[in-house]
Amino acid sequence: MAEAAQVWIVDDDRSVRFVLAAALGEAGFRVTAFADAGEVLDALASGRAPDLLLTDVRMPGDSGLVLLDKLKAQRPRLPVIVMSAHTDVASTAGAFRGGAQEFLSKPFDMDEAVALVRRALPEQSIERAALPAVSPPEPAQALIGQAPAMRELFRAIGRLAQVPLSVLITGETGTGKELVARALHRESPRASRPFVALNTAAIPAELLESELFGHEAGAFTGAHKRHIGRFEQADGGTLFLDEIGDMPAALQTRLLRVLAEGEFFRVGGRELIRVDVRVVAATHQPLEALVEQGRFRADLLHRLDVVRLRLPPLRQRREDIPQLAARFLAHAARKLGVPAKTLSAPALERLRAHAWPGNVRELENVCWRLAALAPGDTIGAADLALAFPDAVATDVTATPADWTQALADWARERLAAGATDLHAQAREQLDRSLLETALERCGGHRGDAAALLGLSRNTVTRKLGSSRKRR
Repeated sequence: MAEAAQVWIVDDDRSVRFVLAAALGEAGFRVTAFADAGEVLDALASGRAPDLLLTDVRMPGDSGLVLLDKLKAQRPRLPVIVMSAHTDVASTAGAFRGGAQEFLSKPFDMDEAVALVRRALPEQSIERAALPAVSPPEPAQALIGQAPAMRELFRAIGRLAQVPLSVLITGETGTGKELVARALHRESPRASRPFVALNTAAIPAELLESELFGHEAGAFTGAHKRHIGRFEQADGGTLFLDEIGDMPAALQTRLLRVLAEGEFFRVGGRELIRVDVRVVAATHQPLEALVEQGRFRADLLHRLDVVRLRLPPLRQRREDIPQLAARFLAHAARKLGVPAKTLSAPALERLRAHAWPGNVRELENVCWRLAALAPGDTIGAADLALAFPDAVATDVTATPADWTQALADWARERLAAGATDLHAQAREQLDRSLLETALERCGGHRGDAAALLGLSRNTVTRKLGSSRKRR
């Protein structure tokens, strides 16, 4: 009978070591716990070795990332899972860049941790090349958040940054899609090369081809000299194409060839230009629906959508509003040369309750207005009138539970009319609303919509079919 796998845990928090060791022991693993990196290195020097190691990041002495570097130098095939309560792009990317197999955010579910160890163990042969460190981003440009969806996004960025795959970023306007693209570039082996961004919706269709691919002198009226396009500017680096859904059909064909062949001609040129560019695209539109309408090429979608990252709207990550607001207020104060301001608890509650149709960008604009206009060092709930337009200010006091009041009013009305099948009617309307909203959010992907709703794909398909039959 094969011997159980040996797992080592490194964490200066005794309670974490205890509960994690207990959970892994119950799962059948042989577990040894250490309080710091020095104990681990001493154990390795004595000839002992684990099959897998879990390490915290912040510890006395060597940090978990320093320990990771030393482990990979001695045992490059050893799978390591990095744990941290500080989940951001820099820490996750640093872990994966150093060779970590997985990143586990604290606090974590014990079943999730055990499952992660099981998944990591069979992949002991994977080695990751060490990449040069990059400078940390400016605070105002950093992606931040502790919401579960953001933690998953940070893990995905950290992992995807290391591989040269095309990425499609989806999300509502103002969610920060360009920040995700910049993070992918900043944490990648291409970090020392250019990051070039182009909003395809902001360039007139007749000029977009020249902007992308460049042109030769005399190619068209007004082309007095050669122009180097964005693809050439981004050679060796990353090209971010925002609002890709607005790209004209003719240019979609040219873009498809560049993605497939890595080569193109400038407008009016005969020289074949070859480039090495990682393309990251973004859109707020459901591209699958545009494909069905004949407005977007299906083969281009497949080229761009090798990996898809979805940014949640701010209303789905309200727990991040205090951290985001503090960051924006501090940045605005520095830029405006005014004393830093803080938000009172009532003001924060009103910000949390706002619908945020403009997402993080709207919150940033509100914070700039508050930094400039609020009279005191502490921003109270009454001061929010300075930042919100009159049409929006009334929305600040709304609560996410308002729909239940509307449901109760509807039920009273139907009961008064003598209805007897309220539960079936309400259930049908609830299912339809949730399914259609989730599908819209996921661009028509039933599997992704099912995951958002906590349902199986088969259940979503069955409910959709039932809903259409009843219409």
